[in-house]
Amino acid sequence: MNWLRALTATQQVGLLFVILFGALLLTTISAYFLALRERTPEKEASHQRFKRDLRAVWIGSTLFWLAWMSGAPGATLLSALCSFLALREYITLLHTRRSDHRSLLLAFFVILPLQYLIVGTRSFDLFTVFIPVYTFLALPIISALADDPHRFLERNAKIQWGLMVCVYGLSHAPALLLLDFPRYTGRGAFLLFFLVMVASCAQIAQEAASNRLRRRPVARRISRSFSLRGWSVGVAAAATVGLALFWITPFNVWQAGLIGAVAGGSGTLGGLVMQALKRDAGVQSWGNQSSITGAIGLLDRIAALCFAAPVFFHGVRWYFVLHP
Repeated sequence: MNWLRALTATQQVGLLFVILFGALLLTTISAYFLALRERTPEKEASHQRFKRDLRAVWIGSTLFWLAWMSGAPGATLLSALCSFLALREYITLLHTRRSDHRSLLLAFFVILPLQYLIVGTRSFDLFTVFIPVYTFLALPIISALADDPHRFLERNAKIQWGLMVCVYGLSHAPALLLLDFPRYTGRGAFLLFFLVMVASCAQIAQEAASNRLRRRPVARRISRSFSLRGWSVGVAAAATVGLALFWITPFNVWQAGLIGAVAGGSGTLGGLVMQALKRDAGVQSWGNQSSITGAIGLLDRIAALCFAAPVFFHGVRWYFVLHP
């Protein structure tokens, strides 16, 4: 630990990526040799899902590395691209009308860039209220000017909710890189890594616990695999990971465990909400095979982060009374 503390911030973050990519490389090699074995159809399907998930982790880790290499501006641009693709996946599955085109153009080409521009300029007070206040008032006005009252409230609510999840929620991830903790300059990548780890582990633990424990789903028509028992296991797993990673954060042990539990619990509940939206849209997963962007199912993979990131960001900023 003394050796780690003696490293510069850049060296510490570089070591983080060496460990991360090393672990992924070992996992990939192990998966390759396991693939040589004969498998039943059930195991083959499970193996294919694992390959897709592993590929997604490689892509996410590479984007994470590129974001760090390019600094805060690069991280902001990459997150903006992810928001654009996620919002596109969301909108393509909604019932929209010709009169919604103005609102959609405003959402994609004005609101989304402005939100990330505000993040990049560290205007955190405006960043907090831009979409929940000003955008929520502007979109219905633009829609009303299109002179189409058919299902007016439902159409506008769907677009507003897409902006909240895909843009507002996800934009808090690069904002973590810009938080200025005392004696923690240049280590924002660790905060983002901490958030992704606790949110991912909570989701994995919740799904595993729900499959192994006796299922008592709390929302049977939305998800038969989400139960309070599984959710509690996910929160406990997030707290444990937070405790184990406290040393890479500006938090002490109990603070890391608490914020890890809160972020992990928020992320898993966000997954349930997105499952409800998919049920409403009548699909099993976001995205489709004809997607020209290649972002097939991107929203499925970042749903937990979209909910956990704003809770984590504002909780940390409020508790430590941080200013831009």
